[in-house]
Amino acid sequence: MRLVFILILVVGSICIGLSQNHMNTDTIGLKTVSDNIYNKAMFGDSLASSFVIVIKKEVKAHKHLTHSEHVVVLDGSGTMTLGSKSIELKKGDVVFIPENTVHSAKSTGKNPLKVLSVQAPLFDGKDRVFIE
Repeated sequence: MRLVFILILVVGSICIGLSQNHMNTDTIGLKTVSDNIYNKAMFGDSLASSFVIVIKKEVKAHKHLTHSEHVVVLDGSGTMTLGSKSIELKKGDVVFIPENTVHSAKSTGKNPLKVLSVQAPLFDGKDRVFIE
């Protein structure tokens, strides 16, 4: 009986950790050693996933076959190519990227470009196609 109680406590603690739904993005990526991209998974379920992405240089051109994406600029500045358009990015900007749309991003400021990426449905990386 005692073992069952301990097991319930452990499983309950794990479930609470997985269901966390609050995180502050201010300190994410501050100490990254990556020379280009740092990616921190935030939250997700079968319908959507979110990431904080810190871009020191660039994200190469790619598209998502079955995902749409919202990008919210948290810090820095940059240029995003979205289809045939070029967009100047700054803190506070929001960009919607429909599925199957080629996009890329370059950091252009003194600080890295830091964005919140929200993708639907759940992003597992399988539908990302890089463009040569």
